[in-house]
Amino acid sequence: MSTATLRPTSPLPLPSGLTLAPRLKLLLTFFRADLSVRPVDEWQLKSALLAFLRDPPLSLAVLPDSDLSVRGLPDLHKRRRDEPVASGVLHVRDLSFIRPRGRKGEDDEAEEEMSPEQEEEKYFQWRSTLVEKLAGIELNLEGVKFRMSVEIPPSDDFRAMRKSWENFYASELLSSRNPVRKIAKRPDTIVVRGVPSRWFAETRISSKASTLVTHTIFSALGKIRNLNISSDDEWGAKQDGANKEIISGLNCKVWVQFENYDDFNSAMKALCGRSLEKEGSRLKLDYEVTWDREGFFRNAQYEPVRSNLEERDSSAHGRKKHYTPRIESDHRKRFRD
Repeated sequence: MSTATLRPTSPLPLPSGLTLAPRLKLLLTFFRADLSVRPVDEWQLKSALLAFLRDPPLSLAVLPDSDLSVRGLPDLHKRRRDEPVASGVLHVRDLSFIRPRGRKGEDDEAEEEMSPEQEEEKYFQWRSTLVEKLAGIELNLEGVKFRMSVEIPPSDDFRAMRKSWENFYASELLSSRNPVRKIAKRPDTIVVRGVPSRWFAETRISSKASTLVTHTIFSALGKIRNLNISSDDEWGAKQDGANKEIISGLNCKVWVQFENYDDFNSAMKALCGRSLEKEGSRLKLDYEVTWDREGFFRNAQYEPVRSNLEERDSSAHGRKKHYTPRIESDHRKRFRD
């Protein structure tokens, strides 16, 4: 299946037994809506919210208990009235209602199947409606009231992310000092965090992520120009209570630079709004994906060269030799022009 024509409700098989499974993820935050100081009952809060989600008008009947997590925040007695008292995560994994399968009706006429563009528009409309209905609701738990806010994670919102890089490069173009040399730029590198190293490792050889395996996996999303993998020890500490199966020290961070913008755009679209699943594992992993605005591969290409030359010259002559990298040389050339 091509990533360019991937539907928002369709899974995407990847090499090494991995799958990008579609789902909607919402971040929930709970505030007190009255003057009560009673402790937060996480189980009661979760049960009340599940009942609200499964009943009309939302009617999310296929919603397992495990797809909603609620966790009270620490030090409630130290929090101000307007500060949150609990947080939660809601996953909606059954999206089959977005695209019902074609079936023959009484007139023996098959229902016309939606195009990927129509299905995408229907999905975003449903998501917006769901967020609007959930935002600001009040839950009454035996006289104790809580107000809930809802947020779509930034790495799950492809349209907002695309707008962010378009605005970034548009402002960079406008701020260029030489109008003659103005050339519109577009991103080509994605950054993925929070993926377990063992899922990208060579089976029965090592638990560390393999460049070859990782390249093979991401090649299913487009043609790759550069790839870099590093350990991501900060991810385990960042996930407080989520993904407990993946502990700090076992995660990796991946930079993938694609050959062209179209492959980059399709890869970002495929990675947003999905969980990573592994054949033989029940874990449904939520990773974090974003685009590289720092120029990781550009900086990695020039900085080491400059450092090596300076160090070599310093040891030979006892002083540093000024070295101008190619990027800086091009920049100065513009002023001479």
